[in-house]
Amino acid sequence: MVWSDPTGTDPMAPQPGSRREFVAWIWYPAAPRMPSQAYADYLPGPWREAIERQNGVLIADFMNRDLSIVRTHSLGAAEVSPREPSYPVVLMRPGLAALTTDYTTLAEDLASHGYVVVGIDAPYRSRIVVFPDGRVIMRAPQNNADLVGGAEEERLTARLAQAWSADLSFALDQLGRLNASDPTGRFVGRLDLRRVGVFGHSLGGATALQFCHDDRRCKAGVDVDGLPLGNVIADGITQPFMFLLGDHSGEPDSETGPVKANIRSIYNRLPAGGRWYFAIRGSNHYMFSDNVALLKNRFLMGGLRAVGLVHIDGRRQLAITAHFIDAFFDATLKGGPVSAIEDRSGYPEVEDDR
Repeated sequence: MVWSDPTGTDPMAPQPGSRREFVAWIWYPAAPRMPSQAYADYLPGPWREAIERQNGVLIADFMNRDLSIVRTHSLGAAEVSPREPSYPVVLMRPGLAALTTDYTTLAEDLASHGYVVVGIDAPYRSRIVVFPDGRVIMRAPQNNADLVGGAEEERLTARLAQAWSADLSFALDQLGRLNASDPTGRFVGRLDLRRVGVFGHSLGGATALQFCHDDRRCKAGVDVDGLPLGNVIADGITQPFMFLLGDHSGEPDSETGPVKANIRSIYNRLPAGGRWYFAIRGSNHYMFSDNVALLKNRFLMGGLRAVGLVHIDGRRQLAITAHFIDAFFDATLKGGPVSAIEDRSGYPEVEDDR
């Protein structure tokens, strides 16, 4: 879906006064598949073509699998499952400029457990956005945190997290309208907006924290290997929250120390019984998305293992992440057992990192 704000402007747009608009992706529990229903593309054709033009076909062919033949478990325009009258909503934010669809594995898995999962891509700060009217908008250089460092990078990422947090609030407003009056009728009354969660990876994890700080409609959140940014560090949050971190044991203390201190400061002020802090030993920061499973160049992966940057199978890392996200939201949004979050017997890689 394309959502635009006729009264608001995009603070990250190169031209002041540009309207705020973005593309929303929604995964949800589906009614049983009809024989005529086709599975959805992993990424729509116009998006694939735009990315190929951006990267160059040779790089795409060398690095990644052909996304046109990657199979999903999603049906296009399916009816919402009648199993429950309504479903909790979980907002999802990718890392930095990554696309929402780069986290299809986690979105599909969570939807299959009875959640409506919503992610957004925004012009000028997502890697690329392709609108149905044919517009293709790239990330603006001034929003590219990879081009700067030090204090400037910290200021920019904090600004990005704040902008994404505001976008998530606007997305939640749009979901409220959809719940009341969906032209297709599909979502009317099916979104339980009293039970709203959020999770994100990397900068998306920082955004999840900021969103729980900014918007009281957030009832629970997960930061997947993201460093806290902005005023949430000083103010903290009160909602149930889980930090699920990668393995940073081999990194200099000068880099990881301040980040862990900020995480522990937020964690220590969370309500007892509503806070979790885990690390996945052997995991890699860049392997929380689908990208590692979509790499087809085995020599590249072998090289990453040889230099010690990868210690755990990417699919295993995704499976662990999906399990703990599911268990967390089941406990915090559905009233499921907290023990399911804390039971790590089948996951020896996961350690309590407090």
